[in-house]
Amino acid sequence: MSVTVPGYSPSFKKPAETLRLRRKRARNPADPGAGAAVSPAGPTELGPRRAALAAGLRLRPFPAPSPTSRSGGVAASSLRRNPFARLDNSPRPALGPGPVTDPTWPPASPLQDTGEPFLDFHQENNVTWKEEFSERTAVKQLSIAPHQQHSKYDIPSSESVEFPVDWSIKTRLLFTSSQSFTWADHLKAQEEAQGFVQHCRAKEVHLPKNIQDPRLSSELRCAFQQNLIYWLHPSLPWLQLFPRIGADRKIAGKTSPWSNDEGLRQILMSEWSISFTSLYNLLKTKLCPYFYVCTYQFTVLFRAAGLAGNDVITAVLSPTTRGLREAMKNEGIEFSLPLIKENGQRKQKVSETSLHVAESECKTEPEEEQLISDEDEEESFSWLEEMGVQDKIKKPDISLKLRKEKNKVQMDHRPESIVLVKGINTFTLLNFLINCKSLVATSGPQAGLPPTLLSPIAFRGATMQMLKARTVNVKTPVYSGYKDQFSLEITGPIMPHSLHSLTMLLKSAQKGSFSAGLYTHEPTSIFNTCTQMEKISNKAILEKELANCGLHLKTLSHLTQLPVLGKSSLRFMEMDNYACNWKS
Repeated sequence: MSVTVPGYSPSFKKPAETLRLRRKRARNPADPGAGAAVSPAGPTELGPRRAALAAGLRLRPFPAPSPTSRSGGVAASSLRRNPFARLDNSPRPALGPGPVTDPTWPPASPLQDTGEPFLDFHQENNVTWKEEFSERTAVKQLSIAPHQQHSKYDIPSSESVEFPVDWSIKTRLLFTSSQSFTWADHLKAQEEAQGFVQHCRAKEVHLPKNIQDPRLSSELRCAFQQNLIYWLHPSLPWLQLFPRIGADRKIAGKTSPWSNDEGLRQILMSEWSISFTSLYNLLKTKLCPYFYVCTYQFTVLFRAAGLAGNDVITAVLSPTTRGLREAMKNEGIEFSLPLIKENGQRKQKVSETSLHVAESECKTEPEEEQLISDEDEEESFSWLEEMGVQDKIKKPDISLKLRKEKNKVQMDHRPESIVLVKGINTFTLLNFLINCKSLVATSGPQAGLPPTLLSPIAFRGATMQMLKARTVNVKTPVYSGYKDQFSLEITGPIMPHSLHSLTMLLKSAQKGSFSAGLYTHEPTSIFNTCTQMEKISNKAILEKELANCGLHLKTLSHLTQLPVLGKSSLRFMEMDNYACNWKS
């Protein structure tokens, strides 16, 4: 019996006595002879518990009696449940008996065999445990396969489907796979040298569809080295020359001896002009497929004839400003604004439809704005009439011009301000950029620094550079424990040909199954806008003329496709059994 402590409430009991009561076995209502085994607390302790069980409520379990219990209970073989354990750490139901697969689970304890059942936690909450287990399993299945949720740009899996051409520059690629990437680590000196030679000689490497052991494939490792090479001008190892837009913070504080030396600035610009002209000549003779000019304000993409569905040389600039476009017009450069023209056509169609449906409706908002501006203009010149000199002074007609250029001014510094230059006008654009004083910053961390030239092939004054690659092996949590997850990270200015060639290489090395996260230099995403005006009739001839541009034929065929991404770019790619799914 519990001992009452003098001076305290009669219901107060010592902690040891309370714990001893909890260790007592529960009274079995069906056994009339079990009354002697009831704890001194009497049936009032178990009455609320039985009522809660009848109502279907979850109860806190009694601790299982141990052989060394001070209350003298019968020893039980069932272990006490760990109160800190989580249900989602339990093994899969398919691996052994459980509440879902085996109706006899949990196994009966010796107390149940002797006719004295013990209140078990699993028996009390069996239904609730099953519901939680099924919900948790459903959530886990959704988290394991996130690629089943596709965006509106996704293409359904098919053996003949590849990802679309992406003309944006990537800054980082993160490939993940269940197969190891150890073959990409620690290339031998001979393999590294062979990769350089294969790139400089534009050797086309054909890998088998499935490489059994990539670690032993020297051909694979040489091709991997070959695909990491790109060409850059100027080369200043202590400065990060890509990206240039928004790079002032990264360049600030670095040594720049040309910032205060006008002679050194002229030398840098002179060498840059020679390299730029060399690149354009290679592009014109179809020995270079494309190249980028990256300034501190905008980026220019030059493409050879036959790429992106165009039969002439094209150049796209973004973002632009009204001042830059006016300067190009003054130099005689003919260009177009593809997105603005498209929006204008759409507005014209909408206005024609609205007039056809209801001619008697009120005037549209642009017309109202025009009326308001006309009234303001008349009021601003009303003072001339008061003085009686309204006929002698001619009013400046600038309102019409401002209205026409209102939309163009609003799009300045935005991706929608992309400019397209075609044909012989690209050569005029070349001379304009060489002589343009605003091409180079006059103040700030990038003052006097020439724009960055990026190319997939060598040109005069260029420096060979390497994309940085590193492999990481991690363990990711899964339902039954942990599994190995292998990743390959590539950083640097990753151009469109590198993305396609690396994907082809990983198809063979990773048995056609991997996923990739793609990180884009956002100002270049607009280059995926389709600039084709008319259908090309001699596409096969143009592709044949580009065969000597230094790219793999499959990569070259990929770059000749029409861009379909619009203003977006690839963000995620998954290769499953050699079929590709992608998101933008």
